[in-house]
Amino acid sequence: MSLHVDVAATRGRFTLDVAFDVPGGGVLAVLGPNGSGKSTLLQCLAGLLVPDRGTVTLGERTLSSVPGVQVPVHDRGIGLLAQDPLLLPHLTVAENVAFGPRSQGSTRTRARAQARAWIREVDAVELAGRKPAQLSGGQAQRVAIARALAGRPRALLLDEPLSALDVDAAPAVRGLLRRVLRRSGAADDRSGAVSERDRCAVLVTHDPLDALALADDVVVLDAGRIVERGPAKEVLAAPRTPFTARIAGLNLVPGVAAADGLHASDGRFVAGVRSDDCAAGEPAVAVFAPGAVAVHPAHAPHTGSPRNVVDARVASLEPHGAVIRLRTAGDGGVAAGIAADLTPASVAELGLEPGSAVRLEVKAASVAVHAAVESPSPFRAAEP
Repeated sequence: MSLHVDVAATRGRFTLDVAFDVPGGGVLAVLGPNGSGKSTLLQCLAGLLVPDRGTVTLGERTLSSVPGVQVPVHDRGIGLLAQDPLLLPHLTVAENVAFGPRSQGSTRTRARAQARAWIREVDAVELAGRKPAQLSGGQAQRVAIARALAGRPRALLLDEPLSALDVDAAPAVRGLLRRVLRRSGAADDRSGAVSERDRCAVLVTHDPLDALALADDVVVLDAGRIVERGPAKEVLAAPRTPFTARIAGLNLVPGVAAADGLHASDGRFVAGVRSDDCAAGEPAVAVFAPGAVAVHPAHAPHTGSPRNVVDARVASLEPHGAVIRLRTAGDGGVAAGIAADLTPASVAELGLEPGSAVRLEVKAASVAVHAAVESPSPFRAAEP
């Protein structure tokens, strides 16, 4: 069933004001820097925080309507999966998973049947008799997923569910989440499962891989407002804000759109391909991948005919998967903070180190110019 959200909530000097819909069976990822409002949003959805105005509806049922309606946490039909699995330490895995159905009035026999079904679904049958202290981090999160779904939630809130896992456990749990979010429940109707065609989910994450692997759509929060939204692949491929560009691993230069590029805020012209969503003279951003940046010694002869050439200094060199990611230093203009990916052999051949003078070249065809997102508010107090 669909989730409709249109709320405003104030905490101290911070105000959240958002509106969006998640269709039945859909998954929405919520991205944003620290203090952007993600925690406040989840608290409003879960019923832990009463908004100052607005409504939250799940299907035909109103969960919050201010003034007037505030359904308590336990009766909202919403499940929560957090960073910490929060398993009850004195209960076995099977008892933890059965706890939700039992608390909702299911008989012991039926609750056990539902628990067994979801334990099978998360590939944890061999863990059923263990206590939480006997589980690894990845195993505990698998059990937490089963427990959340055994409670038959009509909507699921996922609050950075993979952030506390190590690099070996996270991919397996991500794959599990993708499976259970994308197909019908493990239990049949006699066990009380909610069809995935009905259940929707809201995922809060800092990891673009989570958004791409698990979500249909993305909203990006900044200072309590939605500044970007759309299909996950499109938003992360064409970011409009520095935060989204950073997590997507792309370079972003703000400025004003021109016929064949962008006039940057430092006066430099960046040649690129302007998209249909912005017109010349309007605020825009130029976006390009670190792999599109060629790095040369500062005084080497030009190669080919790149339209974008920038002199800069190396600020840092860090391993980034199979490549070395170079970042530049500067005074805030185009030359500052550009990322370029090089092979270790190239770094050695060029003799690069922090402070080295370099010349960066980017072909115009590798630069996309999109309409910019204006700051949502001149006052940017951090979320408490």
